[in-house]
Amino acid sequence: MVVETREAGEARVLGAEGLAALVDALLREGYRVVGPTVREGAVVLDELSSADELPRGWTAEQGPAAYRLERRDDDQVFGWAVGPHSWKQELFPSRVRLFRAGGREAERGIAAEPAPDKPLALLGVRPCDLAAIAVQDRILLEGAHVERDYAGRRAGAFLVAVNCGVPGGTCFCASLGTGPRAEGGYDLALTEVLDGGHRFVVEVGSSAGRALLESLPGRPASEDDLAAARRVTEHAAGRMGRRLDASGLRELLARNLEHPRYDDVAERCLTCGNCTLVCPTCFCTSVEDVNDLADGSAERWRSWDTCFSIDHSYIHGGSVRRSPRSRYRQWLTHKFGTWIDQFGTSGCVGCGRCITWCPVGIDVTEELAAIRATDGEVERARAG
Repeated sequence: MVVETREAGEARVLGAEGLAALVDALLREGYRVVGPTVREGAVVLDELSSADELPRGWTAEQGPAAYRLERRDDDQVFGWAVGPHSWKQELFPSRVRLFRAGGREAERGIAAEPAPDKPLALLGVRPCDLAAIAVQDRILLEGAHVERDYAGRRAGAFLVAVNCGVPGGTCFCASLGTGPRAEGGYDLALTEVLDGGHRFVVEVGSSAGRALLESLPGRPASEDDLAAARRVTEHAAGRMGRRLDASGLRELLARNLEHPRYDDVAERCLTCGNCTLVCPTCFCTSVEDVNDLADGSAERWRSWDTCFSIDHSYIHGGSVRRSPRSRYRQWLTHKFGTWIDQFGTSGCVGCGRCITWCPVGIDVTEELAAIRATDGEVERARAG
């Protein structure tokens, strides 16, 4: 995907039939279309066969350790914030076979896992998740060692973003500049507008997006349409469920490594790793070799790992981070501090998933605010 600068006059307006035509067009082009749908009491990401499977008329109430799907009183399709799944599950799946070495005479040799047979079309990518994909691109594609499986899934992927109009109770993307409006990194970007009639204002982000949009039933966007779309995201920016002062977080955390707040978190944290599993940017993995004694074959699998596992920091002689306190501190200081040293960006995009899906409701914005409120107290107490 080549992202281009948007040109004036490229925005168009689609109705409900246009959205259905968009999904159909992607399927005809040979994409495997993945988007939001309702399943088991949540809005999840899954393969779609038509626009009828989208979560029309649903919303979700979210808070620390709380998620509840509810019916809306209208037919808004994207009237909800992010769910438990991120697009990481499609681009960087939780378990992937890296290669197989055959045991029988005819199979001997090492066979790498083939690339997916269809390119991906990701429909409904929120701006915070676009930012997360950009972070993973930087880590897994642009570093010294390209992650082969990720590269194969990312190549040719078609991204349909959806600007956010209904932030959740744990969202704070506006504090980090990653939403609620997408500024790039997509092929097409939709803004769902209800004011003045239910419609989708669609902006072009690439030549592939332009070509697809021109094939869909719709009309050129007017200035009124564009203004209505801007109001949607402006209103969302003022209704974020959480706020975070992101200034100087790297330095703040570096000088508060012994802050007592970590003791408070350790009393609650289960070290379950839920926060890293739902996080759209976390990328830690482990590798497992599996042998078949019947035919002598061997396979190597890559699986998601978490820095909350005591084995994650295991070296000769034992684990470096044995306590829940040390493991939570590692996660927080890496995500908001040393990630910047490594990759030139924060590891957080403000999606709020780690707050919603933490079983004990630990709120990262609350923890960072508490450390900031008593910044330097430990050093002053020692000096005094």
